[in-house]
Amino acid sequence: MQYHISGKMKNLKPSAIREIFKYAGDPAVISLAGGNPAPETLPAEDVRRLMNDALTQDPMTALLYNQSEGYSPLRQALRDYLGGGLVKESDDVIVLSGAQQCMDLACKVLCDEGDVVLCESPSFIGSLNCFRSHGVRLVGVPMEQDGIVIDELEKAIIQNRNARMLYLIPNFQNPTGITMSAEKRKAVYALAKRHGLVIVEDNPYGDLRFSGEDIPSIKALDDDGVVIYAGTFSKILSSGIRVGYMVVSKELMGKIVVAKQCADVHSSMPAQMLCHRFLTQRDVLAHIEKNKAVYAHKCNLMLDEMDASFPKEVTYTRPCGGLFIWATMPARIDSNEFATRLVRDSKVCVVPGSAFVVGDGALASSFRLNFSASSDEQIKKGIAACAALLKEMLG
Repeated sequence: MQYHISGKMKNLKPSAIREIFKYAGDPAVISLAGGNPAPETLPAEDVRRLMNDALTQDPMTALLYNQSEGYSPLRQALRDYLGGGLVKESDDVIVLSGAQQCMDLACKVLCDEGDVVLCESPSFIGSLNCFRSHGVRLVGVPMEQDGIVIDELEKAIIQNRNARMLYLIPNFQNPTGITMSAEKRKAVYALAKRHGLVIVEDNPYGDLRFSGEDIPSIKALDDDGVVIYAGTFSKILSSGIRVGYMVVSKELMGKIVVAKQCADVHSSMPAQMLCHRFLTQRDVLAHIEKNKAVYAHKCNLMLDEMDASFPKEVTYTRPCGGLFIWATMPARIDSNEFATRLVRDSKVCVVPGSAFVVGDGALASSFRLNFSASSDEQIKKGIAACAALLKEMLG
């Protein structure tokens, strides 16, 4: 049968990250591409025990429908975990099927087709495709070492009067690893408030700072419902359980709930009950501290290998947390060609920078490296292969 494909989906392409994961099925391939947690940080025994407790102690709750807002004990545990500085009296918490659902629901509720969503450039491909699926136009704002360029952001807001949302990843940004400074967070919030723009603050990596001082979230500045905050259990518990959450003003919560009911009725109850027990029966902060030590080691190892072997013409970020390093080659190098040759000839996966381009920009000359999911030996071999190909392509 010949199918008619909707205009919303016709021009969407598969995520380059998901496509590259197909190569990762080959045991000979070293994947520096994905965003999985380190295998050694996954609390598999705790997950088994806590899930067994949920199914043994309260099987009917685990196996039947529940409210769309989420499992009430988990919502309260999240309020306690996040604290009153982030979840204000005027806010509510809804549990999601992964944090990316926040972007889908926010866009569905706040944007009409043809409206503009502003975002950092580059930005996370999963969210970009989510926005595109709603028929909005993406406008990218360049970044520098301490986050989005404020003057360029203000210019973009003024030039796009139908901008409805500003999507940001302030902590250890995906794909660049950049962290937005406290000063810029205040400036971004003031701009959004002045222009009636909703900020969607995506914070999947915020718990994973392994150097430097924590910086308060943009949501912590918010007393006016300007900021929608997205968090997740993917990076501190398991990326496979698909549980995230949104902090949103009570005024907007009703529409968000209706949008979620249209999507999936509610998130998985066994997974929500697992997350509740994880927050309330385990020393989560101690678990996170152990994880951060693992990521600090892996990041430093990758950077040391890059420092020792990469050509000087290649620059890269030095993140203080999260999972990613962003490397930039001279403009004459095509990131797609680099990534394709690397996996084909050397069995090493990275994500080409073109996957993260916002709007109709030219192919990026950058690529994203993940240090969390590989062993020390794989990191060394993978960076050696990258360095060899870079030297060959640069001549």
